[in-house]
Amino acid sequence: MTTVAHFGGTSHHADLDGPVHWVDFGGPEDGPRVVLVHGLGGSHLNWVLLAPLLAERARVCAVDLAGHGLTHPEGREATVQANARLLGRFLAEVVGEPVVLVGNSMGGMISLLHTADDPALVTGLVLVDPALPMVLGRPDPAMLGTFFAYSVPGLGERVVAKTRTAPARQQVDQLLELVCADPSGIPEDVKVASEHLIGVRADVGGLDKAFLSAARSIVSTLGKRGAYRAAMGKIRVPVFLMNGDKDRLVSVAAARATARRHPHWRYDEFANVGHVPQLEIPDVVAERVLGWMETNKLL
Repeated sequence: MTTVAHFGGTSHHADLDGPVHWVDFGGPEDGPRVVLVHGLGGSHLNWVLLAPLLAERARVCAVDLAGHGLTHPEGREATVQANARLLGRFLAEVVGEPVVLVGNSMGGMISLLHTADDPALVTGLVLVDPALPMVLGRPDPAMLGTFFAYSVPGLGERVVAKTRTAPARQQVDQLLELVCADPSGIPEDVKVASEHLIGVRADVGGLDKAFLSAARSIVSTLGKRGAYRAAMGKIRVPVFLMNGDKDRLVSVAAARATARRHPHWRYDEFANVGHVPQLEIPDVVAERVLGWMETNKLL
């Protein structure tokens, strides 16, 4: 059995109107705080390769959003907006001091919205292939088809339910095929830990509903591109945007367009990398993030 402890993390639960799971990856006592926020269908396991590298110089933790990882839905809303509020409570009531937020995919969107609305406890923002408005071009057909299915009442429920009937390893392999440019590079222990987490979650009620609620709220938020871009414009802390050029979920064209709109943000692009650079090239991401934090006096 491989769990987060295998990667140097310690599991905790905080009571925020129900248990919220988070993982402490440690770090130097005098280091800055870094909080990692996963994407749709993800969990704390999305960070197990990057977190120990960041923890060499910062105090690092990862939180599971409502309906994800080991934070069960328990009647809570799982929309982007609800999870942004949950993130705010986690920062205020559990962490209790200013942090650098690092968000991937939906977690990037949530971290961005939180920072725009309630920046008091955020000193810097790292957006790792965040959910961004599409631009003119040719989106990946698989991505478009998947999110179209999620958006249709009834169809989305059938698609998600069918996905969960596949063996755990097949579910892991299919997801990595979607999010990675080269899934073969993902270590076996990460895959085994992901299989174990699927087994732990197998009998938890409300997961499909929570997943679809989150997916539909991403689409809705992206559809209101004026409001989303206005939120980006409100951010006053240093921002580091990064994107893989082989990302099938967030096109590199969208990332480039966002970087052009915000020339004061740092933008890095990774060749032959997909949607999860923190799993595909953790050494590079850690080096870039720590260097950016040092440059901006966040370290």
